[in-house]
Amino acid sequence: MRSTVSGYSALSKAHKFSAAGLVTAAGAAALTFALVPQAQAADAHSVGVKPVSLSAQEFGVTQDADLAKAADDAAVKAGVDAKAAVKAKANAEVKAKADRERASRSTERKALKPAAKPAPAKPAAKPAPAKKAYADNLDGWINESLDILRAKGIPASYDGIKRNIMRESTGNPQAINDWDVNAVNGVPSKGLLQIIDPTFKAYHVEGTSWDIYDPVANITASCNYAADKYGSMDNVNSAY
Repeated sequence: MRSTVSGYSALSKAHKFSAAGLVTAAGAAALTFALVPQAQAADAHSVGVKPVSLSAQEFGVTQDADLAKAADDAAVKAGVDAKAAVKAKANAEVKAKADRERASRSTERKALKPAAKPAPAKPAAKPAPAKKAYADNLDGWINESLDILRAKGIPASYDGIKRNIMRESTGNPQAINDWDVNAVNGVPSKGLLQIIDPTFKAYHVEGTSWDIYDPVANITASCNYAADKYGSMDNVNSAY
């Protein structure tokens, strides 16, 4: 049965316990609600996390805009690079064409340039005339002396020279006169044409030996003296 107190109906014992449980549960929930946000706030502050100011929808829009801008920038850069590549290729083609044209003009100029005239061939050097050989005897000595006399412009003949040699020395290049006046004066006549030393030295012909007994030198100097005194050895018919 229910009992009433001052107009209120009395609660059964079971009801009291139930009400007390509700109060206790509501208090615990309120306490939990009050404590959890404070703990979360403390954790956020400790790790340095800023509160998110954008909503999920706003964040998505902003991120899409950033991605679109990056794509546009990449497209612009790609376009610039493509233009630069096209320009570089065009410049390379222009340069290559100019190089080809220069090479072609150079080839044409070389083709039109007259060929250099070959240098005239130098005449072959004339070989030096072989030295004339003379016999080592009276005939050879007279002929060699005559060639020298002709080169010097001194008159003489083979017959005039040989005739005077045979009279003076009989063809002996070592002949010496040690009894005439020249010998008495200390300057004996020597050689094929019996010439004395002072006369030999005075009328020596360049290109011959300075040895008075040398047959060619003796003949040449004697003929030079006879040409000066008598006009030619051909005009001498006795001691001179």
